[in-house]
This record gives sequence, C-alpha cells and structure tokens, in this order.
Amino acid sequence: MARPVLLPANGRAALLVWLVCGSAVAATVQVEVSDAEGRPLPDAVVFLESPEARKLVKPLADAEIVQEGRQFVPSVLVVPTGTAVMFPNRDKVRHHVYSFSPAKKFELKLYAGTPSNPVLFDQQGVVTLGCNIHDRMVGWVIVVDTPYFGRSASGTGKLQIDNVPPGRYTLRTWHSRLPVGAAALEQALVVPATGAGQAAVRVTGLQP
Repeated sequence: MARPVLLPANGRAALLVWLVCGSAVAATVQVEVSDAEGRPLPDAVVFLESPEARKLVKPLADAEIVQEGRQFVPSVLVVPTGTAVMFPNRDKVRHHVYSFSPAKKFELKLYAGTPSNPVLFDQQGVVTLGCNIHDRMVGWVIVVDTPYFGRSASGTGKLQIDNVPPGRYTLRTWHSRLPVGAAALEQALVVPATGAGQAAVRVTGLQP
C-alpha cells in the first residue's frame, strides 16, 4: 500500500495557493437589451453558446407550461436541451396544444387535466405553441444548448448571468415580438477571467 506523503509547512502553503489559483474561475456577464429606439426591452431571452458550454447542459426538472385563463403560463419558457415539459390544463374547457416548429413538432390532442407524458425538447431552437381550439393562444419554448441564459428585466432591459467561465461565446438574443420564424440575434462576446463581461444588444424589426 502506498504511504501518504506529508508536506512541510511551506509545501502545504504552496499547495493551498495552487489549489485556489488553479481552481475554476467564473465571471458575471451583464447584458443590456434595448429596442430600435434605444428604449429598454424587457422579456428578451439572452443566452451564451460555446462548445464548452454545450458539454455542461443539464435538463431542468419539473418544467411545465400551464393552460390557464385560455393562455399559456408562462408564455415564454427557456429550457436546456433534453428537458421534458408538462402541459397541464387548468381551464374548465379542453385544449389541443400543438407545434409545427422544426425544433419540435408535436400534438397533444383535445384534453383536460394533465397528459400522462411530458413533451421532450431535445433539439435547440424556438418552438412556437398554439391551440387548435383557441386561435388567440400562443406561447414559446426556447430550447438552448447552454446552461448560461436569462431574461431581461421589466423597466431596465438588463439581466445578469452568473458563474460563466472565461472564454469566447456567441451571445444570442430572442424576443417574442420578432417575426415568426426569425432566428435569435447573435454577436460575439469574450468573457474575461476577472471582472465582468458586458454587452449591449439592440433588437430591431420588432412587431407591435
């Protein structure tokens, strides 16, 4: 059996410094989103993509979009790839939920209560939801290949994404007022090893 190696005091101190300095570092990314006129834009979905980020994706547990008051609640849900989403119906009328989006095509035929099986969102992209019975119902599932995402705040259009490792990322921004089928906007972002990464995003072409 190998014997443990005892380090002298100065050796233990050096090892401690190495562990602290050699451990993974992470930064904060601060993003400010505005519309074409420069006004703060709330409820924009912002996420950071990279090959390294893709390796860290973990599905969310207990994700759901409720049908209540003949609306999807929440109207926009952001989930990492591989997340299964439940669609409980809490209305007194039945709904028929569907999507024709390339990222996920599915259909939950006319039902009340909660379907026995969730819908698995296993491909990144924007999934538009509708109801065959109530045409005014619309919602979205934004499926992202990254654990680093957030929503811009009401009033300020700002958001903060914590614990982002330093490196090069593609910052993508999507909003429900973009034209149907429009891809998320993208720009390059370098996250520094120290301090905070910052980005300003101006979203144009929004519909009323």
